[in-house]
Amino acid sequence: MSRAQAILLTLVGYNVALVAIGVWATRRTHDTSDFFLGGRRLGAWVAALSASASSSSAWTLLGVSGAAYAWGVSALWLFPATVSGFLINWLWVAPRLMRQSREDDSLTLTVFLAGDRDDPMAPAIIRLSSVVILFSFLFYVAAQFQAAGHAFASSFALDERTAIAIGVAVIVLYTLLGGFWAVSVTDTLQGLLMAGAAIGLPLVALAGVGGFGELAEGLARASETGETSLLGGRGLVLGIAFVLGTLGIGLGYPGQPHVVNRFMALRDPKALATGRVVAILWAVAVYAGMLLLGLCGRVLFAEIPDGEQVFFETASSMLPPVVAGVMIAAVLSAIMSTADSQLLVAASSVSYDLERASRRAAGPAPRGLRRSRLVVLLVSLVAMLLAMFAPAAIFSRVLFAWHALGSAFGPPLVLRLAGFRIDPRAVFAAIATGFGLTVLLHGFTPDAPGDAAERLVPLALAFAVAWAGRRGPSP
Repeated sequence: MSRAQAILLTLVGYNVALVAIGVWATRRTHDTSDFFLGGRRLGAWVAALSASASSSSAWTLLGVSGAAYAWGVSALWLFPATVSGFLINWLWVAPRLMRQSREDDSLTLTVFLAGDRDDPMAPAIIRLSSVVILFSFLFYVAAQFQAAGHAFASSFALDERTAIAIGVAVIVLYTLLGGFWAVSVTDTLQGLLMAGAAIGLPLVALAGVGGFGELAEGLARASETGETSLLGGRGLVLGIAFVLGTLGIGLGYPGQPHVVNRFMALRDPKALATGRVVAILWAVAVYAGMLLLGLCGRVLFAEIPDGEQVFFETASSMLPPVVAGVMIAAVLSAIMSTADSQLLVAASSVSYDLERASRRAAGPAPRGLRRSRLVVLLVSLVAMLLAMFAPAAIFSRVLFAWHALGSAFGPPLVLRLAGFRIDPRAVFAAIATGFGLTVLLHGFTPDAPGDAAERLVPLALAFAVAWAGRRGPSP
């Protein structure tokens, strides 16, 4: 069997499984609570792996390994940055959000942040949050589509736009069929595939290099370009800015709607306790593996025009054709399915949250599943066009969307979970400040090492605005 045949057979089998999961999930999806939170019945392994996979995927497999390939040893700062985010979310955010969202009967992060639904500011907070989510997820989802398109095009000699369209069709199909259940179960499968690839392929690459000693020597031979320096040869001031900006990635984790909604859907405290261990071990294995792969790739492959392709280059060059085909196809499918969580949150923002905004008083949850599915289609279409006609580096595109969301929602969420009541006007201002400054700094300032300003300044100012609006501990 050739490599291309192995890729095709694995891909077809995997995507048939995804659609089958979507069909199965339709039997468990009866109302809005089921479609958006699975009826709050999510178990430990599904919650842990689906939350982990939906926060990572293309950025982790291709972006992190590509950063290690391009930056050398200084990319190791990505490890504490990402793992600290998992620790913050699972040790502090998850137990509080699981409990408080049940008490408030909130199905989405937006409704939870809006607080008292009778407050005159609640509709404005919900509408602003929906704009932030839709804008950010268009870039986030486009990055996933773009990653899948690159890989499919190179594997099958397809036109890249055709490859993107195929991937989009599969994602949309199973998301429309099963909602949250389909997304969570498929993301669980994706998380397992990612873990297997992130452990196996780096070990193969390390063996190809000859071990850790030879890896260090190989990187040392390129020391004149800064590959062996933790500051990347950037000098003290720029080096510190790079480190602070990179570590700032971890601060964005609490503000990711597509991740923290898994905490709202957890079944019980026992599922939380087990899920916490699974998720943190997953993060350690996957991020360490991708960093190791990128560093090994720097020694094995002197010149790769696009460093974000080091994963595929390693698999194609160092594995038997059939094994390489199976791994590449599995990871391609995993990259495609990452977009489902973002699509579901975007749908909830437009159909559920905006309908809530039009109903000031709390009441029965709206059941606009048809509208939700229409939003999934529309967001997918726009993101697909963005991926086709406005491509950008996966690493930078995902981090922009990540920090726009984290700076907007993280500060008011953290204070709310800490037990503070926040003036709704301050919640609105904090969301606008975090999001608006991120967009301005990204669009109108040059790239800097670590992008410390973009990753820290909006978050800090949004937190200050939310803090100034606190009213004291919640009753």
